[in-house]
Amino acid sequence: MSKRISDDDEVGKEADIRSGPSSNRQVNPTLQQEQPYPHQHQRRKLVLGFEALFPILRWARDYNLTKFRGDLIAGLTIASLCIPQDLGYAKLANLPGQNGLYSSFVPPLVYAFMGSSRDIAIGPVAVVSLLIGTMVRDEVDPIKNAHDYLRLTLTATFFAGVTQLTLGFFRLGFLIDFLSHASIVGFMGGAAITIALQQFKGLLGIKTFTKKTDIVSVMRSVFNAAHHGWNWQTILIGVSFLAFLLLTKYIGKKKKKLFWVPAIAPLISVIISTFFVYITRADKEGVAIVSKIRKGINPASADLIYFTGDNVIKGFRIGVGGHDSLDSKLAAIKLTSMQQEAIAIGRTFAGMKDYQLDGNKEMVALGTMNIIGSLTSCYVATGSFSRSAVNYMAGCHTAVSNIIMSLVVLLTLELITPLFKYTPNAILASIIISAVVGLIDFEAMKLIWKIDKLDFVACMGAFFGVVFISVEIGLLIAVSISFAKILLQVTRPRTALLGKLPRTNVYRNILQYPNATQIPGILIIRVDSAIYFSNSNYIKERILRWVTDEEEQLKQKSLPKIEYLIVEMSPCFSKSGDRGDGQDPSDFVELIGKGKIFLSVADAILTFAPHHEEP
Repeated sequence: MSKRISDDDEVGKEADIRSGPSSNRQVNPTLQQEQPYPHQHQRRKLVLGFEALFPILRWARDYNLTKFRGDLIAGLTIASLCIPQDLGYAKLANLPGQNGLYSSFVPPLVYAFMGSSRDIAIGPVAVVSLLIGTMVRDEVDPIKNAHDYLRLTLTATFFAGVTQLTLGFFRLGFLIDFLSHASIVGFMGGAAITIALQQFKGLLGIKTFTKKTDIVSVMRSVFNAAHHGWNWQTILIGVSFLAFLLLTKYIGKKKKKLFWVPAIAPLISVIISTFFVYITRADKEGVAIVSKIRKGINPASADLIYFTGDNVIKGFRIGVGGHDSLDSKLAAIKLTSMQQEAIAIGRTFAGMKDYQLDGNKEMVALGTMNIIGSLTSCYVATGSFSRSAVNYMAGCHTAVSNIIMSLVVLLTLELITPLFKYTPNAILASIIISAVVGLIDFEAMKLIWKIDKLDFVACMGAFFGVVFISVEIGLLIAVSISFAKILLQVTRPRTALLGKLPRTNVYRNILQYPNATQIPGILIIRVDSAIYFSNSNYIKERILRWVTDEEEQLKQKSLPKIEYLIVEMSPCFSKSGDRGDGQDPSDFVELIGKGKIFLSVADAILTFAPHHEEP
């Protein structure tokens, strides 16, 4: 008989021992040392470690045909959306169209193995394409030095991935949470308008166009070209299909079951417009076309990345830190928009499906994805909200939908890319405009105005900074206001005057609860923040001001003066808060007096004004 004991047998024996008499429940230490698998615990840790790094090893065990059917439909749907978008976003990043397709082939495959979100669809996105295109163009001209431009873009992508991986590995994801949601809403809205304005070149057939991104320069360039630079055939193609795309988006928004209509509309537009240009030879009449997209899968690009010389510093600064004060902020926000928004997208859909998402693990996956992508001719990829929404509505179950999308892109690269030769640039401009319209979130702006006026200032500062000045200035404004708000909240914490709610022992802010009544002779003040060296004097002065103002009001009304001051400090905390009163190294308790420290306001009132504590 074999001496090998199965895990089930071990469990059964352990159950028998536990269910037996108490006298038999002790286990002989000698027997414990003679277990057949002394290193089983270490192997289990190794398995768990691999599953944490590659979540696909965990959920693949429960994968079935039903889930595959949903993932197949979702993957095909987002592939039909991503292919035309990739061509447009690559143009936005000043790169050849194939690089956009490359970025929807390798990165999604890597993420499918390492990412923990079931719903995120990976690929290039409009805002990051704009940021990369703007920053790299400041260093290298994409027209005169296209090869060097590509090399610097890949170098920046590599270092951006390294930064993401490092932050995630050392669990430093909190470092990217300093930019407020309001600032991101404003920046995204401004960036959407900027991106749309940039598409006027392709939409109107303008050959000479400004390199600036502010609305004044763009509109001046558009109107200056009105008499001799517009092409009516291009305008007809662009405006017609833009109207078609916006109509399909409206249909998909009104009827959720028709989500697939706006998803396949871009691909249909590309097919029809390409066929139209080919049969009419509109390219001979001045309609700008894509011309050529390289056929075949991603070529290796490790030899294109700068690892020495001045350009490696430029790539590092673009991907990590920026080469001056403005670009330093820009790079930081670029990483924030890539990481924070992608993770936020994943958490949104995870909440809908009731599963958890670890932000730091996601950063490791996104970082690894971009590092490998930079070695295979891809530029920065991240989670796309529009594609992820389509992926979710199409019924995806796992990250296999990303694998399906990648395979479709692979087939496109191997077989179909020559057919894109006659695709008009106007249709790519139309696709980009229709895609970025959804980034302008007016409802969120209204809500921010109602909730927090300072947040609204940050939102509008970022919005108008991007639209009227530049992307860099808009980002700088967003960062500055966000940090200013953090400093303001830390150094000027809110304090509140508390009153008792009727028929309860609960005390709340009298401004938020008008029916809360103050206790005669007692002033109750709550400090809504931790106390630091930077705000301690302010809190002291604020409390004294409350006391002074209250005493003046009582004197004018001929009411009893204040006898007791109660400071509600439950929102405050400190490192020594869990040590117990007897172990407080600052002797705070002895200084105040043990008889003057209470667990609640109700306890304090019970001591100093007991007749008021009757519900």
